[in-house]
Amino acid sequence: MNITEKDKQYVAGTYRRFPVEIARGSGSVVTDTSGKEYIDMGSGIGVTSFGIADPEWKAAVAEQLGKVQHTSNLYYTGPCADLAEQLCLRTGLSKVFFSNSGAEANECAVKVARKYAAEKHGDGCFTVVTLKNSFHGRTLSMLAATGQEHYHELFRPLTPGFASIAAGDMDGLRELAGRVGIAGVLIECVQGEGGVVEIGAGFAAELAAWCRDNDVLLMVDEVQTGNGRTGALYSYMNYGIEPDVVTTAKGLGGGLPLGAAIIGEKARNVLGFGDHGSTFGGNPVCCAGALSVLNRIDDELLEGVRRKAAFLRARFEGAPGIKGVSGMGLMMGLATERPAGTVVSELISEGVLCLTAKDKVRLLPALNIPDGLLALAADKIAAVCARKETN
Repeated sequence: MNITEKDKQYVAGTYRRFPVEIARGSGSVVTDTSGKEYIDMGSGIGVTSFGIADPEWKAAVAEQLGKVQHTSNLYYTGPCADLAEQLCLRTGLSKVFFSNSGAEANECAVKVARKYAAEKHGDGCFTVVTLKNSFHGRTLSMLAATGQEHYHELFRPLTPGFASIAAGDMDGLRELAGRVGIAGVLIECVQGEGGVVEIGAGFAAELAAWCRDNDVLLMVDEVQTGNGRTGALYSYMNYGIEPDVVTTAKGLGGGLPLGAAIIGEKARNVLGFGDHGSTFGGNPVCCAGALSVLNRIDDELLEGVRRKAAFLRARFEGAPGIKGVSGMGLMMGLATERPAGTVVSELISEGVLCLTAKDKVRLLPALNIPDGLLALAADKIAAVCARKETN
């Protein structure tokens, strides 16, 4: 059997894979088993922040592999402590819990909110509010948190204690607060799986003020938006709000599984001994790779992200076949006249790998993608979007 046949035979059929067998890559170019090259405009769904086989990331990971690959959290390791320090210094928050994924980071945030609320407001205060059209992960609790009915249909009964309001609906939040005790609010500043949609700075500010006035923890899911993706270290910084908990993953590890819940001053001591844990969380190899990523997300890189995002917007806005452009930084959605799935499939033939998000073509290139390669990919995307449907 070839790779595709073997995968279909032995791997659980949870993914609708594209017909591409990736064998290797360098930077923003990947090569399949036939030798064909593709410009990578998806970066593993926003994971490979500095591209494939990034030399600095590889060196950091290899150096740590030569020392110790795992110790468990019964012992101290330098990469774990150093990464936690950097995350706190860069955000102004106070403590970090490391996990393996974004869903687990969000689970930790919910536990922090519920324990904080129970201690401050009593056992009846436990509801976590999210936004309709959101996505927070695949665990049962994070499915319940996700504000999209499609993800709920086959997995009931869902974990209780979650409710969703529409972005912008402060009246709905106040009405809900009159009926249940709210422990926390969990939001994405840009709803990635929901179609690359910004929730808006005005609503974010009003929501943050309400949480502050009502002693409710404000939690921001930065799993996809974080680590430089939106032109700021974390997307909430573009809105000028101050969360109590920030969750992140994907681009932080640069290709290794790593999640983090970064906890602010108000809740810094909520989690105590035995309240939470993770066998692999804070793994020294993953943390070493993450340090190499985080240490390079500086003002110069972020300015480059914003400049490249502006270039893409100028290229696509008003272009034939493109009805609109959404998103923030290098997290971009294209509303296309032709079906997004068709556009993405045809782009594979043209040597460009893109993603979809609901009915949009989604772009998540590496933060350091070269300008020439970005321009070439943009031209190919624009050309495919401009094609007319044939019957």
